[in-house]
Amino acid sequence: MLSLIYLVVRSVLGLVVWSLRSRDAQALEVMVLRHQLEVLNRQVGRARFEPHDRLLLAAASRLVSRDRWHAFSVRPETLLRWHRRLVTRKAARWGCKRRGRPPIPRDLKSLIVRFAKDNPRWGYKRIQGELRKLGHEVSAMTIRDVLRRSGLGPAPRRTGPSWSEFLRAQASAVVACDFFTVYNSFGRTIYVLFLIELSSRRVHLAGCTARPDNAWVTQQARNLSMALAEAGNDFRFLIHDRDTKFTAAFDEIFRTDGVEIIKTPIRAPRANAIAERWVKSARTELLDWVLILGERHLRAALSEYVDHYNRSRPHRSLDLTTPEPSGRDTGSASNLRVHRRARLGGLINEYYEAA
Repeated sequence: MLSLIYLVVRSVLGLVVWSLRSRDAQALEVMVLRHQLEVLNRQVGRARFEPHDRLLLAAASRLVSRDRWHAFSVRPETLLRWHRRLVTRKAARWGCKRRGRPPIPRDLKSLIVRFAKDNPRWGYKRIQGELRKLGHEVSAMTIRDVLRRSGLGPAPRRTGPSWSEFLRAQASAVVACDFFTVYNSFGRTIYVLFLIELSSRRVHLAGCTARPDNAWVTQQARNLSMALAEAGNDFRFLIHDRDTKFTAAFDEIFRTDGVEIIKTPIRAPRANAIAERWVKSARTELLDWVLILGERHLRAALSEYVDHYNRSRPHRSLDLTTPEPSGRDTGSASNLRVHRRARLGGLINEYYEAA
């Protein structure tokens, strides 16, 4: 059988040589060399090329067409990498240098953008001076280009001021008030008016009524104004929406105390986000779990919840402290005796260390 296969292969090769005639010996030699190369690639491990071998193969790859690169024992990307390395060394030997202004480091770009965002009234020269104090020499035009690529315009005002920026800057002098509705067991609507201090998150419950007319709202404004004055709080701004229940008399009560009224835009609940967030807390922690019978029941439940909210409920925005400090000393880690105080029929639990 092997003899027969050999005779067939020999005959086929003879026909090839006979058909080519003029190039038979060269083509046969190339075929034999390629076959031997394939045999060596199957038997020998990874070949190790010396620098002169890489130079020769990389130079030869420039003279051979891409469709003939399968004759090389290395992959095409390896030949390209060798060629790029040779060109790079040649350029370095000739002393080629990159032209133009050198780029500034990425960390310095981030610092420029940070200065512009933290200080929207700083111009290019002001940022340049601040960088020079830190030991970085950057031109004003470079600072301008960096800010433009980051989507920041020139001073004095790049963005905003947004409501969040205003509230953070003025939180200690700002209070917010709002109405929200509660439906009792008989489907009757009850309106609740409250006030919240933005810096401490302390809540003041004004009252509950089914008829929030001008007289009732004005009286609640007087009560809130006196309560804030007795607590020694000096607020400059009061935020509320454009609800018609906030009458001119309501605003005038606070204006006489030197408080400026700020009305939020139409249909913009995020402009009074802290008050809206307290309404959500009151609903999810109390009102969604209790059947309200009437105004007195609602006032009693909300009063107890507000006391819990101000004295015992930790807040993320206050670094997990309470709006009104409790004044209790924290016990040692070994003393784990804790008392529980149930409020609102066990709906809310408060925990204190045992005396």
